[in-house]
Amino acid sequence: MRFKRKIAPDFKPRQNFITKKRFREDEINFNHLRSYRLDRVKKELEKNNLEACILFDPVNVRYALDTVNMSVYNMHNLTRYCFVPVNGPTILFEYFNCEILSKHLDLIDEIRPAITWDYFSNGDQANTQLEKWINEVYDLSKNYFKSKKIAIDVLNGPAVTALNKKGIEVVDAKLILEQARVIKSPDELICMKAAIEVAEEGVSKMRSELKAGMTEDELWSILHKTNIANGGEWIECRILSSGERTNPWMQESSNKVMQQGEIVAFDTDMVGPYGYCADISRTFVVGHKFNDEQKNLYSMAVDQINYNSALIKDGLSFKEFVEKSWVLPEEYYPNRYSVMVHGIGLCDEWPAIRYPSDGGEQGGIFKENMTISVESYIGKVGGKEGVKLEQQYLVGQNGLELMSHHPLEDI
Repeated sequence: MRFKRKIAPDFKPRQNFITKKRFREDEINFNHLRSYRLDRVKKELEKNNLEACILFDPVNVRYALDTVNMSVYNMHNLTRYCFVPVNGPTILFEYFNCEILSKHLDLIDEIRPAITWDYFSNGDQANTQLEKWINEVYDLSKNYFKSKKIAIDVLNGPAVTALNKKGIEVVDAKLILEQARVIKSPDELICMKAAIEVAEEGVSKMRSELKAGMTEDELWSILHKTNIANGGEWIECRILSSGERTNPWMQESSNKVMQQGEIVAFDTDMVGPYGYCADISRTFVVGHKFNDEQKNLYSMAVDQINYNSALIKDGLSFKEFVEKSWVLPEEYYPNRYSVMVHGIGLCDEWPAIRYPSDGGEQGGIFKENMTISVESYIGKVGGKEGVKLEQQYLVGQNGLELMSHHPLEDI
């Protein structure tokens, strides 16, 4: 059943400007993409005996309704959200005077101004605003989730307390959205390939422009520029380091000046065109000549990626994968990366499959049309440098299909 679409009075947008087509834009059926994703959310709600969800996380809002507005800002401000019922109108609650941004999206039945109650936006009126928001949610419950049970992904303590006092139970929507997002449609895969192609264009430029005397930040900026110039959105982290800063891993890009012969390693974590993530890691050497120790580290990282990726296929359990996975030598184990494999889509997604000693998700199985990243970090405890590699894959019928094609180093 469709509902009459309502939005605030239109503003007239500027017309007659020229746009450049993005990567693979003509290959994507956006109607299919959007319908598939919203349907996945509703099916997961039904599977968990829920009637509706409210989403604040801009990545989840993007997945459900494909609407975008100030995504990074809204990651730390509860100023934009959506209501998705199994049966009823999808409602976008939009930031002040921004209704026009989503008027082209047919799956949004109604657009209302968002009610915000954070102190920054409302000061001493925050409690009054919260009461208005609670009443609006309660009104929605009368028609669309009569069980008075609602899944919400991000919410502050006062709001949860106030909903509970109103008789509305809040459950975590993260499980709903993570499970919805895990199986990719053909159109999603095209979006992801576009993001990877943009990332790899940036990585190629980074490699060709890498030279002694350049700072880590200068090198890192090349990926950002390439992403934005090609319709990308943001980069989740800023993990790039060189020389002794590569061991241990996870140090962020800095103004350190890179020297001839030093390792330079990075993780893209790039949210590119259409909101999809390209998550690959590469390791270079300034001057592109590896010494013997660097070659050894690099070879081990390649071995781990190749061994673990060869294990994975449709139907393999996470538990069996962990049991059979490549054994990281003892002197490298304390510096291990946080996961061996993780899901990937609009950002890093479920599952996060950890090393045997770290527990984590082991109850699921790999399924066809999951997209994953396979990780390796090799750095000896007390060692001078480390190597980070990561490849992105699609789980196919007969194993993994490589999605990231920027070549590894020929050592």
